[in-house]
Amino acid sequence: MKKLLTLICACVVFMSSAQNQYNIVPLPQTVTPQKGQFVVKGNTSIVVSTNDPAFKQVASMLADQLGAAIGTTPKVVSSNSKAVSNSIQFVKNDQLAEEGYTLNVSSKQVSIAASTGKGAFYALQSLLQLLPNQIFSKEKSTGITWSVPNCSIADAPRYSYRGLHLDVGRHFFPVSFIKKYIDLIALHKLNNFHWHLTEDQGWRIEIKRYPKLAEIASKRAQTVVGRAYSKKFDGKPYGGYYTQDEVKEVVAYAKAKFVNVIPEIEMPGHSQAVLAAYPEFGCNPDKIYQTATDWGVYEDVLCPREETFQFLENVLTEVMELFPSEYIHIGGDECPKKQWKESRFCQEIIKRENLGDEHGLQSYFIRRIDKFITSKGRKMIGWDEILEGGLSPNAIVMSWRGTEGGIAAAKENHDAIMTPGGYVYLDHYQADPKTEPLAIGGFTTLEKIYSYEPTPTELSPEQQKHIIGVQANVWTEYMQTSDYVEYMVFPRASALSEVAWTKKELKDYSKFSERMKVHADRLEKLHVNFFKGFLK
Repeated sequence: MKKLLTLICACVVFMSSAQNQYNIVPLPQTVTPQKGQFVVKGNTSIVVSTNDPAFKQVASMLADQLGAAIGTTPKVVSSNSKAVSNSIQFVKNDQLAEEGYTLNVSSKQVSIAASTGKGAFYALQSLLQLLPNQIFSKEKSTGITWSVPNCSIADAPRYSYRGLHLDVGRHFFPVSFIKKYIDLIALHKLNNFHWHLTEDQGWRIEIKRYPKLAEIASKRAQTVVGRAYSKKFDGKPYGGYYTQDEVKEVVAYAKAKFVNVIPEIEMPGHSQAVLAAYPEFGCNPDKIYQTATDWGVYEDVLCPREETFQFLENVLTEVMELFPSEYIHIGGDECPKKQWKESRFCQEIIKRENLGDEHGLQSYFIRRIDKFITSKGRKMIGWDEILEGGLSPNAIVMSWRGTEGGIAAAKENHDAIMTPGGYVYLDHYQADPKTEPLAIGGFTTLEKIYSYEPTPTELSPEQQKHIIGVQANVWTEYMQTSDYVEYMVFPRASALSEVAWTKKELKDYSKFSERMKVHADRLEKLHVNFFKGFLK
């Protein structure tokens, strides 16, 4: 009996110790702990047993990261042998899902199998999180045993679309930060960076055919101080935009991390900056427009003239040349109808096209753009207001005003991405507002985001297939610096990653909280200015 008790206690200690070692975020679908460890040594090799260049790219990433931390960069070699000891091996297995992988660690070898470079890359993220956290430090570490606990992992994401958004219209952030943001997206196995590039308060992308977008629309005279409508302004000119070369640089950087960059060009609302540069595309061409200096929603919107559509098609043509993304986001949200109601021209279109009202006119506008984007072989995404007046034939709905938009789209057999403000808006407070920097409002804790279930139960199994993923949104009215963006986004985006990746039945907030204590140290080593209140 004593021997049995001793054996049981030893097993319990082993399992407890093992679980403490496997602090991967997001949680894989299966993790089977095993005894022992693999130790990375100076003569450890990285073996690639496929000619797929994406696998070699991922293997080189691993070699570079190990080299930076250890001081000796492992060799990357090609070999068809699967029995190379003291090696980390990449194997192609076409039977695995596109973004799936297996990761098997024994004391002699680490074996990574995937069908694509994406899967191999996600396996790499898990492997790095099994190593000591110093692997994430920019500085060389000494006196560390670079070991990986033995285990067997089989993994694949729950949703195909896993996104994180960033608004650069309200406040502009440099390319260096955009790259860091993409690094953090990749670390969490998210795969879409939604780049919100245009707003009433600033147009942030160079369009060569329309130079005044950079010269005029990218600048505002001043910025409101404190909350919106405070009527206090800082009196300081503000501006910034990304050149096309910088956009190409960001897109290439993201591609190397298997992150797709989705551009958003807002229309027909949120376009006051456009009208400041090109007033002829508004409903009042003789009006003197200015790039907005306060937050909120403005009545100055694009007028659906043929010249306006030609302008938008020309802009989108340049945008699509810069972004290979299958998805192109056109906004479509918060478009006041007042100017359309007062416009004789707009009313004539409504009558001529039998649109019914201004909501029908919005649908007409969106359908025109959808048809153009589709003709270029791309797919249009819009906020859930694009449902108003009838959904465009090929549109994907991003449901932000709750879940109703996503449900309605799925019932019409359209794909939807769930991004409800009450759960995944990272501009909300995450702790007592009395103790926090100024934010837009709301209250969304780490636990609340983690609790979110993207697939509505009221949909049938067939309709549920149209819920292709989930995204967290970061609106920057009150985020003037990149440090504050990081503070608002992390660790809440870490919770979002588990919502997006991990099966519903495997989620457990208490266990996630324990893993996040280790993950917080990784964020620290990556110099992320994250919110630490959850550690208390």
